[in-house]
Amino acid sequence: MPQYHIPLFPDRYYHVLSRAVGNELLFREEENFRFFLERFQKHIGPVANVFAYCLIPNHFHFLIRIKPEEKIIEHFQEAKRGKTYQADGCSDFIMERFSNFLNSYTKAVNKRFSRKGALFVDYLRRVEIEKESQFSATLFYVHNNPVHHGLTTKIEDWPWSSYQSLLSERPTHLLRDEVLAWFGDRDAYIRFHQQPIDLKNKDDFE
Repeated sequence: MPQYHIPLFPDRYYHVLSRAVGNELLFREEENFRFFLERFQKHIGPVANVFAYCLIPNHFHFLIRIKPEEKIIEHFQEAKRGKTYQADGCSDFIMERFSNFLNSYTKAVNKRFSRKGALFVDYLRRVEIEKESQFSATLFYVHNNPVHHGLTTKIEDWPWSSYQSLLSERPTHLLRDEVLAWFGDRDAYIRFHQQPIDLKNKDDFE
């Protein structure tokens, strides 16, 4: 099951996700999707790399790897000038980055649509990726999410996921080379997404 309080540690892999409160939407217009990704890169880019993501109207998914501790320390020193880094506070600092990210997006949405209050049900749910098979299944689940929710019939047709970006040659913040190497090459990556995937532990993703 997804966990709410597991720590985020350097050099580990996680599936992180959250959703909107009630019947609210996280993304009401196209610019919201773009702005969300920009905010993510600003707040989370310094502490984590992304293998895959998917944004749908009322929730999001990211498959990430937290950066090495030396990178976390560098960002801590930039963000917390005058304060001393403590190793046992590393996870709290990383979680603070996510909190700042979601709070920043919420404030922008509230201002744009003249709303008030929380936008996210939980500020972050996370599952640690501990097995190779879990990594592959999670990456598929993230990309297949719009199909799963009936928003499109083909993974490749949803514009707000990393599926096409990982196949593109345009510059990206994604770990494109690592993802394609994981499957062998571009063709193997495409074939993987075309086959039926058995998500036995479906609750680990939702």
